[in-house]
Amino acid sequence: MNGWNGKALWVDLTNRQITVNQIDKEVLKNFIGGRGLNDWVLYNHVRPGIDPLSPDNLLCLAVGPLTGTNLSSTSRIHVSTLSPLTGILGDGNGGGSFALALKRAGFDQIVFTGASDVPVALIIDGENVSLIEAVDLKDSSTWEKTDILKERFGRDFSVAAIGQAGENLVRFASIMFDKHNSAARGSGAVMGSKNLMAIAARGKIKTGISDPLTFEELAKADRDYLMNDPFQRDVVAQIGTHVGMIRWYPGFRNNEKYLAPEEAPEELLPESLKKYEVSRTACASCVVPCKDVFQIPDGPYKGEIGKAMEHECIHCLGTNSGITDPIAIMTMENLADKYGMCVIGLGNAIAFVKDLYNRGIIGKEDTGGLDLSWENTEAQIELIHQIALRQGFGNLVAEGLYNIARIIGPQSMPFCYHVKGLSRGHFPAGIFALAHATSTRGADHLRGRSWAFGENDPDLWPELIKKGYIPEEDPVKTLFIAERAVTLTDMIGRCKGAVNNWASAVPLVFKYPLLDGLARLLSAVTGEHYSEKDLEEASDRVYLLEMAFNARQGIRRKDDRFPVKWDMIGTKEAEEEKAKHDKMLDGYYKLRGCDPNTGLPQRETMERLKLEKEAERLYSEDTLDNWDGPQLWPLDKYPSGTRRA
Repeated sequence: MNGWNGKALWVDLTNRQITVNQIDKEVLKNFIGGRGLNDWVLYNHVRPGIDPLSPDNLLCLAVGPLTGTNLSSTSRIHVSTLSPLTGILGDGNGGGSFALALKRAGFDQIVFTGASDVPVALIIDGENVSLIEAVDLKDSSTWEKTDILKERFGRDFSVAAIGQAGENLVRFASIMFDKHNSAARGSGAVMGSKNLMAIAARGKIKTGISDPLTFEELAKADRDYLMNDPFQRDVVAQIGTHVGMIRWYPGFRNNEKYLAPEEAPEELLPESLKKYEVSRTACASCVVPCKDVFQIPDGPYKGEIGKAMEHECIHCLGTNSGITDPIAIMTMENLADKYGMCVIGLGNAIAFVKDLYNRGIIGKEDTGGLDLSWENTEAQIELIHQIALRQGFGNLVAEGLYNIARIIGPQSMPFCYHVKGLSRGHFPAGIFALAHATSTRGADHLRGRSWAFGENDPDLWPELIKKGYIPEEDPVKTLFIAERAVTLTDMIGRCKGAVNNWASAVPLVFKYPLLDGLARLLSAVTGEHYSEKDLEEASDRVYLLEMAFNARQGIRRKDDRFPVKWDMIGTKEAEEEKAKHDKMLDGYYKLRGCDPNTGLPQRETMERLKLEKEAERLYSEDTLDNWDGPQLWPLDKYPSGTRRA
């Protein structure tokens, strides 16, 4: 088989059984890989209303058909589950080399079911796959687990691991790939709930290519562009996401306001952060070294090396939490990586409780004596330790933004600015708000917003509009097209680009009509004929399946909301913006083929997209009537740890 291996590992952790299943060719063609393949499995095997931290949940990891080829930026592993943070679809996308290792081992997907009664690790050495007991890995960091497994089995293994945060079921815990690459939205907590400490993989199988000459010609054109385009070469490869401090208006103190370029702290500007950089690095197969490698110059972690301190860390754990000290932010980045926590989920939870503290809604009697004044770096670092280990006040903060508000009560909810449980900052109304509302994993910029706004394509974006691919005058359709494009990116195993842009996310978009270059690449690698229309339908199929998955969890139109900032509640301006949002939402549902009253995918749309069985399940089986986050546990029922990173 070309492109795909056609095999999925199903690992029953309860009974310690490993099965290699053949993936039906029609499923591969219709869902392509990565995000699509995971969604298909989740929808058909996860019942509505289960506890995400129970053995009933599934954890899926999948690669795409272009992974393992010499097309740049195709080393992304997609991780999907029912999120313990939000109670809806939770997926993340990690870089590094794990996707390549899994593909070379001969597999397109791993699906974990059940839960082990003792700590275990999965070792994939080509076709030799085994579960080993891993008690010695318990209560250790992701870095330690990775080093131990590489030392024991081979330095050429790639390792996916959880840290203490995953073991202690922190709801925004991540799986960390090769120490520094995070798959977020609670996958680490699900892995921890299954008593799975790590996965190590290596292999030697080469990805088959149906038409090598055509594929190489296309892949070379893509590589040449990424290496020579001025934006990729001079900004992405030199500065990476640090450019966001002067372009993306980072939030300040729980999104009290945005920082304009002239307001950004001098010590956090790209040129200031450069002095901590010792080198730059890229993921396997990528020609753009977008990630910084930094060294902490002083303090308790003096000399420690870290990687990929991206804008989201600087923003979420830095300015939005009231911290501007770069050394403290580097320290917190490494702690998040070691403990296995998403810097976005962690930072948003911290910013929220600090806001409540500084407003007097909670006090030292609630925080266990921690002084959560905005500038207190020592207290914030201490809180990160407590969160990962579920100690003290950290046990509450480990529940995540929306769940904290649910527990504290109504007085906190106006300051919890979220969509479907994830923070959206206080980005403006219009296409930003619509993008956050329609994202299938909660408010998010990677489901299409950056591409619909064109914020990172100063040269290419105007060309796409000029050629008629992007209808700039129609924001609803523009978002729909952007969502369609980046859904495909996650399906093929491609990176969306550190500095989210069209040329990174959609191969050859600079040379061919919008999806035509990708259609040519997939046809050349798999031997299956793909047209632009085929890819549009494949993307729509996956996105609608995600909407149906969430509908079964209780998501309805009311949840695709326009949240109003606390100081705007009840104002005429807020009501006008909500009315505009509702009108745009009507147009969006029409494009997606959803019922405008409920937001549910219409049966006929699902059937047209070859989702007949899935439509039958949505409309004939029990679904939840109302979403209000995941099932929560009493705080004293969680595991906790004592060993600090």
